[in-house]
Amino acid sequence: MPSFSYEAISENGSTVTGAVEAESEAMAESILTAKGYIPTKIFAPSNKTGASLWTIIKEKLGRLESKDLILFTKQFRSMLHAGVPIIRLLQVLESQSENKVLKMVVAEIAQDIKQGSTLYESLEKHPAVFSPLYRSMVRAGEISGALPDVLSRLVYIIEHETKIRADIKSALQYPKMVLIALGGAFVVLLTFVIPKFVAIFAKSGLELPLPTKIAMFLYQFLSGYWYLIILSIVGGIFALRYYFKTPQGGILKDAFLLQMPLFGPLFNKAALSRFASIFAILHSSGVPVMTSMSILSGSIGNLAMAKEFDRVREKMGEGQGIAVPLRSAKYFTPMVIDMIAIGEESGNIEDMLREITIHYDDEVSYAVKGLSDAIGPILIVGLAAVVGFFALAIFLPMWDLTKMVK
Repeated sequence: MPSFSYEAISENGSTVTGAVEAESEAMAESILTAKGYIPTKIFAPSNKTGASLWTIIKEKLGRLESKDLILFTKQFRSMLHAGVPIIRLLQVLESQSENKVLKMVVAEIAQDIKQGSTLYESLEKHPAVFSPLYRSMVRAGEISGALPDVLSRLVYIIEHETKIRADIKSALQYPKMVLIALGGAFVVLLTFVIPKFVAIFAKSGLELPLPTKIAMFLYQFLSGYWYLIILSIVGGIFALRYYFKTPQGGILKDAFLLQMPLFGPLFNKAALSRFASIFAILHSSGVPVMTSMSILSGSIGNLAMAKEFDRVREKMGEGQGIAVPLRSAKYFTPMVIDMIAIGEESGNIEDMLREITIHYDDEVSYAVKGLSDAIGPILIVGLAAVVGFFALAIFLPMWDLTKMVK
């Protein structure tokens, strides 16, 4: 019988860990509940065959696009709502899917369910296709018995976040092109133009001004150590990517993203919108608050905020409610905390969470527009600085040379 590792909240509110033997994750959850625990995380035994198969699929066929996942979820929801048995439903989705990755994944999910796995357990084997949020929401739908409604809300969340990502990508498209062109022009001027002028100035015996000396130093450094520069950049990228995959590095990276000028407020507002939206869905689906906080911790999409959720959940286990622990947590605005406090006092927290979602959805739209408007002047200043630097580096000694000739 397989052994499932778990994290749970005990009767006195403390976090406990351990392992339990069970036929499935649902059975493991039932055993823990019977012991008086509130399961927050249950880790299924590793499946090396599934992981290996998915590695082959991923390498040969690539990842799944958002539009394919949205269509799959809509079709799944519609047939489930119509009462189609889940095995038959998956067979239909497999035959209709045009995406090769999704077709093979759906076939594996159907096979796992035939062998007694829950839908959540089947999705867990495909983390590259189904995000932690997706899997957690499906788990919440299975627990509450409202899977079609949860899938409807999942479609909304995926569509909404896809739109936000597309808006941000669109806003950054022009700055990327300008920065690439600016970098190329900088290298060309530094490598081919500046040295020719400096050779002329050197023959005349002129004392070169500071901008010209800086430009020559950069040229000599670039021409003499270009291979070290490339190796340093490539090595730095790989080192950072490796570090950011560690728990500490991931938290540091996500905390930095939330504090970045211009981008930080946008990421923070998007995360708060996601938090309120998912929390409202879980609450309306009848998921216990402690379980909801655990799901939110794994699906918020930001490790720094997830760390704060873990602290909030520990304080909630001491009977402090939701709003009080949030007041001591980072990244949560006074508006979010006050509205949740009002919702707790009035017993209408679900409506308050939906109002928070609507508000921050609008804030994200305004932030994206503001980002696009702010980047233009910044690029103009950067372009003026580069052009001004090279103009001084070339024309200051030319001016001195003209005075010498006169």
